[in-house]
Amino acid sequence: MAASPSIYRLDIESLFSSLNEREKLYSHYMARAAWSGTRIIFRQVSPESEAIFNLIMGLREFCGGKWDIFSDDDVDVDAFLHYAATFLSNVGNYYGSGDQKFIPKMSFQAMKTMASQAPQLATLFEKCKDMFTTPPYSLGFPDSSNVSQSAYYPGDQRINRDEIALVSGALDDAGVFPENTRLTKDGYKAFTVLQASVETAPEESLHCADSEVQIRLQRGDHAADLRRVCEYLEKAAEYAADETQRRYVSLCAESFRTGSLDTYREGQRAWVADGKPKVESIFGFVEPYRDPYGVRAEFEGLVAVAHAGETEKLVKLVSRSDECIRKLPWASAGNNGKGPFEKSLFDPPDLSSIHALAYCSSIIFPGINLPNYNDIRQDVGFKNVIVANRMVAESTAAQWPFVPEEEMEMFQKHKYPAYYWWVVLHELLGHGTGKMMMEESSGKFNFDEKNPPVSPLDGKPIRSWYKPGQTWTSQFSDLSTTVDECRCELVGAFLMDDPEVLELLGFTEEGDIKASGLTYNLYQQLGVDGLRGLANFNVESMTWGQAHSRAHFAMLTCLLRHSNGCVQVHHDEDKKRLTVYIDRSKIMSYGKKALGHMLLRLHMYRSTADVEACRQYYEDLSRVDEEKLGWRRTVLANKPPPLLNVQANTFLEGDTVTVKEYDKTCAGIVESWYERQV
Repeated sequence: MAASPSIYRLDIESLFSSLNEREKLYSHYMARAAWSGTRIIFRQVSPESEAIFNLIMGLREFCGGKWDIFSDDDVDVDAFLHYAATFLSNVGNYYGSGDQKFIPKMSFQAMKTMASQAPQLATLFEKCKDMFTTPPYSLGFPDSSNVSQSAYYPGDQRINRDEIALVSGALDDAGVFPENTRLTKDGYKAFTVLQASVETAPEESLHCADSEVQIRLQRGDHAADLRRVCEYLEKAAEYAADETQRRYVSLCAESFRTGSLDTYREGQRAWVADGKPKVESIFGFVEPYRDPYGVRAEFEGLVAVAHAGETEKLVKLVSRSDECIRKLPWASAGNNGKGPFEKSLFDPPDLSSIHALAYCSSIIFPGINLPNYNDIRQDVGFKNVIVANRMVAESTAAQWPFVPEEEMEMFQKHKYPAYYWWVVLHELLGHGTGKMMMEESSGKFNFDEKNPPVSPLDGKPIRSWYKPGQTWTSQFSDLSTTVDECRCELVGAFLMDDPEVLELLGFTEEGDIKASGLTYNLYQQLGVDGLRGLANFNVESMTWGQAHSRAHFAMLTCLLRHSNGCVQVHHDEDKKRLTVYIDRSKIMSYGKKALGHMLLRLHMYRSTADVEACRQYYEDLSRVDEEKLGWRRTVLANKPPPLLNVQANTFLEGDTVTVKEYDKTCAGIVESWYERQV
């Protein structure tokens, strides 16, 4: 019998009912567009994911939701439903958080028995037998040992990092963005770039510095799915709230139709201009977390309803953002007290609390800051959203048992507010701060190149910056996402012990949740998150599988080395127990200093494009030695069940849109996906 999973529901019915009929129709068609991209994600995860989905849906179709008909002495139906629900919650057979492959907790023969009930089911089963096999163990660069795989690089011919870099250079030269592409190796020095689009224009050849290399650009990847996405987006545009929102949706659809990310970028400008909409949405090939090279992005579709009351509480923080920025380690005289490595004007972004109606993604993030394009962020700004009905799940999730038993009750009491405001600060002031030192075009700089600003790291003028055409992701590649997330986590943590900031958030020493208790809890979470991140370290390839996990572990390593005992970890290997101890008396004197120094270094490396120094520093902090491998074994022994999600569906009955929520069970998750008909 499989262990019962922890399931949370993205509750939305009551908030959805507050929308008017036009807003409900817009939400419905946008949600249908989001879910229509599901199969794109499957193809980005693994070769077998789409076939596994077809099998799960085929079994549901066959049994009509009466799963007991498969019950047999040799068949554990609960184990199958557990696997199916885990697969659907992660939109593929690799964990969205950690990128490690999970396999059914039932035998191959038992599932084959289930599929033998009908010929069409048996055929589906034959196509997805790889769900039972390891290796590969995780997502990552394809290698000869098959330890990891990446569906961003499909095909039988294995491609290596140098070859990916070679093609990336050709794409840069041709002005083709990589986010919506996959890459296949066709033979010796022959490659095809698959670009996602509805249109299937004639192939074109890309110039490469190596004249022997042949690179073809082939449009039409995921064409059928994107056609459905576009159809729903075009229908949704008819019910847009205003012309700005309509322009955003139309440009989004046009980019999917043509494959043009220049058009998509124009759509992102319109999205930023669509401030505080009642119905918020995010579409596109957005986050490159799962591409081992760090440039190709997963499809994502989010549709959510804004909560005016919750948003109002965030406005005060936004209005006083400059005060918080002046507290960060790189702030100095000049530039209104923010120093040369910060933008001169912090244009207060749109910051909203939203409740997800449809969130089609391999991982449901609690907070989001977009766009990812730095030029757009500097020209027109950015938006932050806090996914409130995802955040609530953290307060109900099973806890990792890494705090002293006598402190667990207090830890749980403070965990949600500490986590919530940590995420808010991460999104608003982490992703919202920092100036990239650039040569924008030949001879034109965004700083005084004749008198460069002085680095606070060594007291000398900066010696590196971004050259024309270079970006954060292109220069830092595989480090870009994890270092960026680490820097943002550090910004939030660094400010969470500041009495003025905490008072601004509504916490003093007078309330039930005291400011000092919140800070103490935050340091506990830093320890716990650093340890649990080890669960997402792949021992077979000795690589990290998740950007945030690597960041949390690096932060813990920094505190263990440099906080003078503020944070300590005790490991009882015999009892399989890890315990995080925090010395309250050292938080302000040593803990904050350690975090501040790490934050300053990452910020400066990022601002000045110092890739070499960043790689040396960050890889050292995130290296997992023999002692930490022992910790990892204990972490895995204490790992709670994965957190699964069940989401609502909308249905159009005549001119009326209704919303349906599902049971918080594995069967409920399967039913919700079956009724989506994707």
